[in-house]
Amino acid sequence: MESRHSIHHVLLLVLCGLSALCQCSATGVEANQTAVLLVNASEASARKIPDTLFGIFFEEINHAGAGGLWAELVNNRGFEAGGPNVPSNIDPWSIIGGESKVIVSTDRSSCFDRNKISVQVQVLCDSTGANICPDGGVGIYNPGFWGMNIEQGKSYKLVLYVRSQESINVSVALTGSNGLQKLAAANIVAADVSSWTKVEILLEATGTDPNSRLELRSSKKGVIWFDQVSLMPTDTYKGHGFRKDLFGMLKDLKPAFIRFPGGCFVEGDWLRNAFRWKETIGQWEERPGHFGDVWNYWTDDGLGHFEFLQLAEDLDSLPVWVFNNGVSHHDQVDTSSILPFVQEILDGLEFARGDPTSTWGSIRAKMGHPEPFDLRYVAIGNEDCGKTKYHGNYLKFYTAIKDKYPDIKIISNCDGSMRPLDHPADLYDFHIYSSASSVFSNARHFDSAPRRGPKAFVSEYAVTGNDAGKGSLLAALAEAGFLIGVEKNSGAIEMASYAPLFVNDNDRRWNPDAIVFTSSQMYGTPSYWMQHFFKESNGATLLSSALQANPSDSLIASAITWRNSLDNNDYLRIKVVNFGTTAVIIKISLTGLGQNSLETLFGAVMTELTSNNVMDENTFREPNKVIPVKALIEKVSDNMDVVLAPRSLNSIDFLLRKSTSSNVDTASGLKSSF
Repeated sequence: MESRHSIHHVLLLVLCGLSALCQCSATGVEANQTAVLLVNASEASARKIPDTLFGIFFEEINHAGAGGLWAELVNNRGFEAGGPNVPSNIDPWSIIGGESKVIVSTDRSSCFDRNKISVQVQVLCDSTGANICPDGGVGIYNPGFWGMNIEQGKSYKLVLYVRSQESINVSVALTGSNGLQKLAAANIVAADVSSWTKVEILLEATGTDPNSRLELRSSKKGVIWFDQVSLMPTDTYKGHGFRKDLFGMLKDLKPAFIRFPGGCFVEGDWLRNAFRWKETIGQWEERPGHFGDVWNYWTDDGLGHFEFLQLAEDLDSLPVWVFNNGVSHHDQVDTSSILPFVQEILDGLEFARGDPTSTWGSIRAKMGHPEPFDLRYVAIGNEDCGKTKYHGNYLKFYTAIKDKYPDIKIISNCDGSMRPLDHPADLYDFHIYSSASSVFSNARHFDSAPRRGPKAFVSEYAVTGNDAGKGSLLAALAEAGFLIGVEKNSGAIEMASYAPLFVNDNDRRWNPDAIVFTSSQMYGTPSYWMQHFFKESNGATLLSSALQANPSDSLIASAITWRNSLDNNDYLRIKVVNFGTTAVIIKISLTGLGQNSLETLFGAVMTELTSNNVMDENTFREPNKVIPVKALIEKVSDNMDVVLAPRSLNSIDFLLRKSTSSNVDTASGLKSSF
């Protein structure tokens, strides 16, 4: 065993998914600053971290759902985005053919009461006669959300509604962006569609194009109406409609909870455009959709109240439902008139938790989920504290919910970290968007927050502005420092989540974000990868630790013990952020281990997030420029030195004991736990 002050030799490991070897920061870095981290692993000084501490927050912003996680490929599938009056705009649908060949318009002839707009395609040309249709015919096409990602060998389910007073012959095709290359095709031939008729077709792709489009064409003179045109890949997660690759990135974070659906999306600039759950359930054809006037785009609400609850269940996460409390950015409902809003939320709770024979629980059951969802948390509004009607409205919601569902934890929008709330609550919201230095220094914000009474829900945190760019290492390091503070103060904090979660690179409404994607690509920003360092903390044991450094304002550390469910072994994890510009030798001293002595034979795993430039970002060209790098520390002891690279987030996992029930090789288990 090496002496306390020796620098331990590091073996290099191959990064998962990469062929190149990366050098651990414990070698090749000259350090001129030292620090001491004292960790007391005794049970007497330890305490349990809440099972719910680290989760995720999903808001419909940046086309996170519509054109993102929700796998629907058709944009404006019901032609409702142009508004309820006709004639209306059908953007992004476009016309195939000139004015002498085809006329496209909208009317209110749909068979769906809440979606009255349908599109009328008047084919003026024909396959014979004086006005011959061009090759392939005329009609309309939809480019999806900046291109449909069609992949060879995969299948796509097309559903549409059609009617005509005459027989029809409509060609359906998935083509390249220019309409020339056919990737999949089928024909709809029918003698009698005088009434609205549902058509379902399974299209098999014979080619690949991430910028494809869906075409509906005809070369037969006549008038055809189309409505509610949907195209979904058949390989969504469990058939639940979630895009698999994006879902996988969420699953990899092991989120304890998911807060949804907003955010400002819940409020709306005006109440008429707020998210209302009852309009987002049932058959997708019946959902009216709405214009999100805060982030300025239309959603068909295929990703609705039911789907959010299903998403939480699929992620093994607790749902946290944020609902509108009669307050938007520009208008409010007086407390004397709030009872219909209150009843709407009680109905929403019954939908989620009610018996399948109840009024709203039966609708959930008809949608395929007879068992209640595990909804334990609700938030009354978003960022509404201080608005004139919030306090009165809040109390009406609080009383009604607690009367019927006393176990549900209710979250207030008012910050209770500095002074007591003047109203009852189980948790209170805390949001922080600021510069890197400010977010890092706020790691100590909750040091003096009350441990009794309502707990904090840090439901939105992120570095923003110039320090963040589109997702910089600097931002991730500051956020990591803040989260270490959250972890150490988890006696006062029950939950924390980064915001925003997703951004479609074609529609950036907010910078930065955790996950960037297009129709066919995706990558995690450094802030996404930073969260991986904390995903084992939920339900773990926080150890007492003290950091001695001069200066101390650029270092922060914590220590936990956690059980790896894969190998059933216990680990001690130390996390340290070096926010400074120089390398640091940190002297780690572990005491109080008791029977859980270190397993020194197999060393420890060190994981580091850093880069050559603190403003480095990941991109589609370099998606792995700033990601965690792992290395094996070959020799460990309860007194050892480790070099921390400047501007870096580091974790060190020590194997504590080998479980007798484990049948996984200890060394393999240690590596696979990452």
